[in-house]
Amino acid sequence: MIDHLIRPPRTRPRPVDGLVAAALFTCSFPGSLVALPGQELGVSWWPGVLLGGVSCLALLWRRGRPRGTVLVTLCCATVASALGYLLTVLLLGPLMVALYSLAVGTDRRTANTFALAGIAVLVGTGLLSGPSGEPLVLKLLGPAAWLLLPTSLGTVTRLRAAYLDAVQARAEHAERTREEEARRRVTEERMRIARDLHDVVAHHLVLANLQAGAVARELPGRPAEAARIAGDLSGTTASALRELKSTVGLLRHSGDAEKPLEPTPGLARLPELAASFENAGLAVRVTTEGEPGPLSAGADLTAYRIVQEALTNVTKHAAAREAEVRLVYSDDTLAVTVANEGTGAPVAPAPPGGGYGVLGMRERARSAGGRLYVGPLPRGGFEVVTELPLT
Repeated sequence: MIDHLIRPPRTRPRPVDGLVAAALFTCSFPGSLVALPGQELGVSWWPGVLLGGVSCLALLWRRGRPRGTVLVTLCCATVASALGYLLTVLLLGPLMVALYSLAVGTDRRTANTFALAGIAVLVGTGLLSGPSGEPLVLKLLGPAAWLLLPTSLGTVTRLRAAYLDAVQARAEHAERTREEEARRRVTEERMRIARDLHDVVAHHLVLANLQAGAVARELPGRPAEAARIAGDLSGTTASALRELKSTVGLLRHSGDAEKPLEPTPGLARLPELAASFENAGLAVRVTTEGEPGPLSAGADLTAYRIVQEALTNVTKHAAAREAEVRLVYSDDTLAVTVANEGTGAPVAPAPPGGGYGVLGMRERARSAGGRLYVGPLPRGGFEVVTELPLT
């Protein structure tokens, strides 16, 4: 068992190899009787048949031992030429098949070396002891033509098989690359949806928590104000449900019958976003500098989500009553700044690693080709600055 695993298995003769050997052996008998026109065969027929039988028998191992097969068939052909047989294609058939198998199974240099060596040996033997009346042209060109032909065909066959293998390998590689790219895109889409869910849930839950606390405080002494805040709380939760449905709806199959999703939020909804924080006691001022330029859908959503997350962090971590959102358009970038200054205390320091909110904002900015800066202000407070490229 171990010896079988260490040593490569030998190639056993196939039925087709036996058929080829039998067909060539059948041709060896008339090949041993061929003589030049007007001349008698100067040697008995049976040595040629015997040598042909040995050559054909060696062909049974031409797949597993191509070099040895070429040597055996070349020796038989050389002996036949030395005995005075005319080297026709009938006698050279086993050597030609052996050279073809060698060219298919090895490299070009090996095949050419064996073919040229065989030509040299056969031509030299023919010149020294071949039939006396055979023309010199046949002695020189005959073996060369018959041995170069199978070598060339075998090389072409090997190159064609290597080309087809390379094409198949490239196709398989492209298929694997396509699958890996699809998995990578799915992972990125899941991360994007997870960030959207985090932003939506964090924003609306913070507002709902603050509004519920205000209702509890105002209910005993100011029931009318408590009722108004309760109505705002209902609007906050309804907005949260709509955004959650829109975000989670991206996970539906294309065939699911559902109502059309809401448009993706962007900077055009900043006034609505700023107004939603008023009920939480945070006044948000939005200013714009420069000529607004076109933003891609991804960058527009990224800017909106970063502003939403930054204002939510101000509401959760700072005692600020005011915040400012400043949009600065230049030739090729948009700078978005969210800051709480003056009256409020600075935002509480983020946990080690930046926290999931800050980490999510940084990932969003990077995914849109921008960058993010988060830090305290010299006069107190906190700011979030992101730069996004314009299309």
